[in-house]
Amino acid sequence: MTRKYTKGIVLLGVTLSMGLASCGVLNSNKYKAPEVNTQDMFRDENPTDTTTIANIPWREYFSDPDLQSLIDEGLTNNYDLRIAYTRIQQAEAGLLIAKSAYFPTLALAGSVQHRQASVNSSGREKVLGYNGGDTWSLGIAVQWEADIWGKLNSRSKAQYANLVSTYAYRNLIQTSLVANIATTYYTLLALDEQLKITKETIGLLTESTQTMSDMMQAGLLNRAGVKQSEALLYNTMVSVPTLESQIRQLENTLSVLVGRKPGPIARTSIDNQNVPTYLDFGVPAQMLAKRPDVQQAEMGFRYAFEMKNVAQRSLYPSLTLGTGSSVGYASNTLTQFFKPTNILANIVGGLTQPIFAGNQLRGQLKIAKAQQEEALLTFEQTVLKASQEVSDIMFTYESSLRKNEDRAKQVDALFTAVDDTKELLTAGEANYTEVLNSEQSLLQAQLAQVNDKLEQLQACVDLYRALGGGIE
Repeated sequence: MTRKYTKGIVLLGVTLSMGLASCGVLNSNKYKAPEVNTQDMFRDENPTDTTTIANIPWREYFSDPDLQSLIDEGLTNNYDLRIAYTRIQQAEAGLLIAKSAYFPTLALAGSVQHRQASVNSSGREKVLGYNGGDTWSLGIAVQWEADIWGKLNSRSKAQYANLVSTYAYRNLIQTSLVANIATTYYTLLALDEQLKITKETIGLLTESTQTMSDMMQAGLLNRAGVKQSEALLYNTMVSVPTLESQIRQLENTLSVLVGRKPGPIARTSIDNQNVPTYLDFGVPAQMLAKRPDVQQAEMGFRYAFEMKNVAQRSLYPSLTLGTGSSVGYASNTLTQFFKPTNILANIVGGLTQPIFAGNQLRGQLKIAKAQQEEALLTFEQTVLKASQEVSDIMFTYESSLRKNEDRAKQVDALFTAVDDTKELLTAGEANYTEVLNSEQSLLQAQLAQVNDKLEQLQACVDLYRALGGGIE
């Protein structure tokens, strides 16, 4: 057997052994999603019904036409969402770069080399003149690394995880945007209603103050009662500018959310908003599958897992076609430069095993392992916070609903109390303090009733977002 064949067999054996070893490395480092125990994730709730409001398109979940229009506008113009789209484009480019590493790098390379010497071919010095010449070359330069250990494959998978993470980030921005627009809109409606109630109360207090003033003129009431009635009237009137300022600020906030300049917002009233008596939240696994922040955290773990594989496989030998590999033409003259006899191939292959860089590479591997552990803990923490959020919202929603009947009875009772105390005051059977107290209590109860409904509407929005709704 000739020497060159022996070299070929040795190289083939090395390549095959590395290939077989790389199969073992690849099979032992396949990604597995983190396991999550969903038992009691929603505290006292362990639902089996897979129906969830998160599967309802936002256009159906929010039926108010003005709110739908605002959400549409926000999804088109919101700056945070547009920034998220640019991150997706960056991640797509990163994945394209990672995939391109599988293929050789080709470049057109040309050169001119001029030689000049004072020594002739026999090695003797010439007294006069010099030997010299030019070499012209043109060809394709090649550089490539064989992915025998799957290092490039892991890097590509890491970039894919990064791409999926950016999509999850976009979805997180979108579901948060839909929820923020809806919450701000409902808050604006609640302030409108509170302003309306306050102005109606001012009208009632004005009548009461006038009645007390007339009674004072008739000698049936002292001046202290009139002044206290006026003080309550003025105190109520002072709250109007505050409410109007809050309304204007919320209009500006909502305008910026949907990507427009600050200005008025078209809207209906809070009376037109229906609060459902029950919300389907499905099984915990559905929340984990739909929540963008959970998806993002898992992709962060997968990215760290693949980058750990990259760091680990950097310790193994690498087989490359190095710098200097080329195929083309070379000649001492330009005449008939492209003749077949001038074809030149220069292949520079290498098998490299890190030695002195071993500590540096092992240090990078330790960092990558710690980053993977950090990403896993972040994922587990995100899941835990998600379960807490859903549990808190459900309890807030159900507790708020239980207040409705008692609050309605309170408001009805106070309306009756105001009417009765006014009649008793006129008849001389009640004092002005009872009238003022009943009027003030009625105002507070009516405002609280509006806050109750706002709390329930916000809980509906919050639960929709917490379960991963709002993405189409």
